[in-house]
Amino acid sequence: MKEDLVIVHTHFHKRRTGVTRSIENVMPYLKEMSNTYLYGYGIEGSKLTKSQFKEILFSDKKVVVHCHRNNEIIKVLWYRLLGAKFKLVTTRHAETTPSSLTKFLLKKSDEVITLTSSMHKKLGLKNTIVSHGVKTDLFQPQKDVKIKDVLQSNIILCAGRVREAKGQKVLLEALAPMLGGFGDWALVVVGKVDKPDFLQELKKIVDEYGVEKQVYFINETTDIVSYYQVSKILVTPSFSEGFSLVCVEGMSCGNTVIATKNVGVHSELITEGETGYLFDSGDVNGLATIVNKILLGDFSELGKNARKEVLTNWSAKKEAKELLTVYKK
Repeated sequence: MKEDLVIVHTHFHKRRTGVTRSIENVMPYLKEMSNTYLYGYGIEGSKLTKSQFKEILFSDKKVVVHCHRNNEIIKVLWYRLLGAKFKLVTTRHAETTPSSLTKFLLKKSDEVITLTSSMHKKLGLKNTIVSHGVKTDLFQPQKDVKIKDVLQSNIILCAGRVREAKGQKVLLEALAPMLGGFGDWALVVVGKVDKPDFLQELKKIVDEYGVEKQVYFINETTDIVSYYQVSKILVTPSFSEGFSLVCVEGMSCGNTVIATKNVGVHSELITEGETGYLFDSGDVNGLATIVNKILLGDFSELGKNARKEVLTNWSAKKEAKELLTVYKK
C-alpha cells in the first residue's frame, strides 16, 4: 500500500553527475512506496511540467519536495513565499564546509540529509544520515561482457571525472611502472576530461614507461555498467568525494575495490582486507604495493565479499525506505 504522500525530487543541472545517478537509482523504489515525481532537467525519467508542479504545491495534499542543490532550494522557497505549503528536504552532497549562502538555505529546509558519518559530524546543523544506494539488479556481476578496443583479458578500472582531485595522476604513477610486467592486464580510465592539459600529464607518464598499449582513456559513457562488469579491479584514488557512488557501483558488480582512506564513504563502505583495500590518498607506493600483490596472487580478490556487503547495506531499496522515514517525520 502506497503512503499518503506526494514526493517531488528536483534536478536543475545540465551535466550528469553522481547526484544525478543517485536520484535515478532511488526513484523506482520510492515510486513503489509513494506518489513520486521528478521536476527539472538533465535527468532521465518522466518529469512534471511547471504547471503540474505548481498544481501539486498549491494543493491540499501532503507534499515533500526534495532538493539537492542551492539553485533548486531557491526556486522552491519562492513558491513557499507565495503561500505553497510543503515539507522541504535537502541533501547536502559535499564534504566541504558549506558557504554562508548554503548554510542559510539548509536552515530554511525542514530536514537536512547527509551521506556519511564524517559529513554528519562536520556540517554543524541538525541532520540525518541517509547514504546513497545502487540498483543491485542493474549493477551486478555478468560474465562474457566485452568492451570495444581493449585487447587485454584482465582490466583495472578507474571511473569518474578526469581531474586532479580524482587522483588519476597518483594511479598512473603507481601502475605505469609495473604494467609492463603484466602483459595480460590493462588500465582503463573512463570519464569526462575537465582540462586537456591534465590528460596530457597522464599520457606523458604512460609514454615514459612505454605502456601505451596497456592504458586506455575512454570518454564519459552511459554504458558504465559494462565497464564495471568486465573489470576485475576498481581503483578510486580520489583526494575528495561527497560520497563516491562509483565505489559502491563497482563493489555491487563484484570488483575488488581499492580506495583512499577517509575520503567520502570509502572507510565506512570498505572493511580492510575483507570487502576491499584502503590506502592513504596520494600514497603512490601504498597503492602500487596493493595492486602488485593482487596481480601476483598474494592478496585475495574480494569481489564476492564486496557484492554481499552492497546487497546487505547499500542498496537503493534500503535508501528509499530510509528516505521515506525522513519524509514522514
